[in-house]
Amino acid sequence: MSHIRLAKENFDQADTLETILTRRMFTVSDLAAKDTSPTSGDVLICSDAYAGKHGGHENIIALARQFRATKILILREHQPAFAMTTDLGGKLITIDLPKTTENDPALDYGLNMAASLIDAEGHLATGCPSTVNMLTLAKKVASTDVTVFINGPTGTGKEVLSRFVHFHSARKEAPFVGINCAAIPENMLEAILFGHEKGAFTGASTANKGIFRAADGGTLLLDEISEMPLGLQAKLLRVLQEKLVTPLGSQQEIPVDVRVIATTNRSMIDEIQKGHFREDLYYRLNVFPLQTVSMADRKADIIPIVTALLMRHHKDITMIPWMDDHAVRMLTEYHWPGNVRELENVLQRAIVLASDKVITQDDIIIDTAMSQLMPPQHASEPVAQALAR
Repeated sequence: MSHIRLAKENFDQADTLETILTRRMFTVSDLAAKDTSPTSGDVLICSDAYAGKHGGHENIIALARQFRATKILILREHQPAFAMTTDLGGKLITIDLPKTTENDPALDYGLNMAASLIDAEGHLATGCPSTVNMLTLAKKVASTDVTVFINGPTGTGKEVLSRFVHFHSARKEAPFVGINCAAIPENMLEAILFGHEKGAFTGASTANKGIFRAADGGTLLLDEISEMPLGLQAKLLRVLQEKLVTPLGSQQEIPVDVRVIATTNRSMIDEIQKGHFREDLYYRLNVFPLQTVSMADRKADIIPIVTALLMRHHKDITMIPWMDDHAVRMLTEYHWPGNVRELENVLQRAIVLASDKVITQDDIIIDTAMSQLMPPQHASEPVAQALAR
């Protein structure tokens, strides 16, 4: 999905929602634009006031069919409480948005939740201009077939970015296969990468083609490549150069066509200087580098990611809670040393603690031990006081 039909008429927050959708790299068309043609659009969004003015929900459904939309979002503004209801098997979603002040951060939470409900593959939950710029660059890289090297702290979405590159490439219909080089024992990693013949080693009761051949025609993610043993690095370099793999126990070279994406959370220059990583392999992998950054450096991404994570942990979207402005401020003002993984842990606690489908600042419990690591430049007074409770 990528095309949104947005009715701005009788919709106070339409422009803000359009900005949120655009930052998630959706194409947004104004439903009232004179050049709007009845071509396929994936989602139709309007306010309840617009629906009432134009014949009610039945007419909106008919309009959606005209544009071949597969989902309809109707937003009811200035309501007493947040709520979501579904109809037509989940294809029609009505969202009640509480009345908020113009500068209330909870407003962005509600509109970002609406954007997350679209949940389209190839569109990431982001609100930070620097992240949007990085994703725009990643789309350009995806259109080519070059090897990509992604560097960034743990928990900053390196695998998510890898899948984004794959989705926007010509290989999107082929497999995306990932392996964590740090999670596989050294004596098994070669067989898992390149495959093996039956009887090649003790326990090899059947042949296995390996993940390079499993990803043939698609994309292979080598996660935490800096953890790969030196001896295996030389074999990987040859495979990347020759585009041929030799399974263990075989003398036959088998051609493979894969796009390789490698990731690490370490300084590769340091790893090379320490003798832990081959310089020639580094330059073979580092054709096009991309960098992910910590949550502290992209605070505008926090609430979009929060809405996506809350959806992940609620099978029934009508049970997703509202997040009040104090809770939103706590989340956006904390520096998240554990990045998205820490944020997800905090949200799961909040889901358990929340009452009446509202998450308040009392439900935001951040690890005391981690909070002690908070650099002064990232610590805000409200968050510091809350953590000291």
